[in-house]
Amino acid sequence: MRGYFDIRNMIAIVVLWAVIPHAALATGAEPPAKDPQVDAAPCVAAAATSDDDRIVEFCGALIGNDKTARADRIKALIARAGAFERKDLVDRAIGDYSTALWLDPTIADLYNARGELWRRKGDRPKALQDFGTAIKLNPDHPAARGNYKSLAQELERLGALMAVHNKPSFNCATARRPVDKAICASPELANLDRELNALNTKLINAAGRDSPRAGRALQREQDAFIARRNAEYGRPGFDLQKAMREQLNHLLAIESHSTPPAIR
Repeated sequence: MRGYFDIRNMIAIVVLWAVIPHAALATGAEPPAKDPQVDAAPCVAAAATSDDDRIVEFCGALIGNDKTARADRIKALIARAGAFERKDLVDRAIGDYSTALWLDPTIADLYNARGELWRRKGDRPKALQDFGTAIKLNPDHPAARGNYKSLAQELERLGALMAVHNKPSFNCATARRPVDKAICASPELANLDRELNALNTKLINAAGRDSPRAGRALQREQDAFIARRNAEYGRPGFDLQKAMREQLNHLLAIESHSTPPAIR
């Protein structure tokens, strides 16, 4: 069902709930005792005022009543899920969205909403699956399409980072110097070496665009650091990690002074 309603707009629930069957009001007589009429008005009123505590109370009562019509139960579940979400009760919100989808698995908005909560919890595969299902149900769903694209890009970046995680900036298979072998043998040193190399390359390229001489000067400085590191490694008192960390801090200081302040 496309365009079911904006699940974050509680007023829409009132619109969809505009006609609530009340047999007693329609006929002027009491409803049969064996089939009492469920009063959805308190849940509707709470949703209309975005009163989360009352939504949880009154819509919860509606959800728990086995006489509640299926359509009304879905709307009450969505209202309560929104309240749980605003209260940062993510697991309970996911539970209500899941129950609503079990009752009606055709609501694209709910898959998108649940996907956003999975993403908040850090469960990216489930989030991506929900965004994809929302798009299948409604190919023109703008929020789901945007969420799917941004999450896919995030997963791609994470995959690229994992590919080089714990690997230095050089090929360990061809490492010959003891210092290089030490870096390859330590994930912490390997990540530090890669970070150093990336920042140094960035600074050299940025400086070179303004002044080739400045770029060459930074390159000579980096070459001098590597030569000094290689020569001093293994000597008493030399701390390789400390030397690399100090060089990184030095480059970070250069970067902070060369980057224009952000416009506020």
